[in-house]
Amino acid sequence: MSNRSEITQMLSLAVEKYINPHSDPRIYWAREVTFGYATSDMVRVDFMKFKPVNNTVSGIEKGDFYCYEVKSSVEDFHSKNGHNFLGDLNYYVMPEDVFEKVKNEIPHYVGVLVPINDKWRTLKSVKKAKRKNRERPVSEMLLMMFRSCARERSKNE
Repeated sequence: MSNRSEITQMLSLAVEKYINPHSDPRIYWAREVTFGYATSDMVRVDFMKFKPVNNTVSGIEKGDFYCYEVKSSVEDFHSKNGHNFLGDLNYYVMPEDVFEKVKNEIPHYVGVLVPINDKWRTLKSVKKAKRKNRERPVSEMLLMMFRSCARERSKNE
């Protein structure tokens, strides 16, 4: 597979399956989550997942956000776009050969997921993410995820 957009599409499908393998409505996730919309500080996270401790107020407040950034090539990794790690736990998702070329450039707290076979349907962790102190409040993170889900829903209608 050499076409960058095809690789991105396959990695994106693998991330969706990784985040929510059984299409469980209790798994809270969104794609292309934008923060700072219409400002000079706008950033977009490829995929985000929210995992509350439980469904109580304090359980929601203590929940974790996972951010996933898809990188299809070394050139894509070196671009200035898509290094938006706003979550408690953050990951790059990339082909294994790309990981081998850039592994020394990856921040210590960022994990890496790679496809495990030629079909690219399943991801494995080759570098575990380390917890990072999130700078944005739960309410903003959830609102931006909600807005992204609403955008996706309206695109599909």
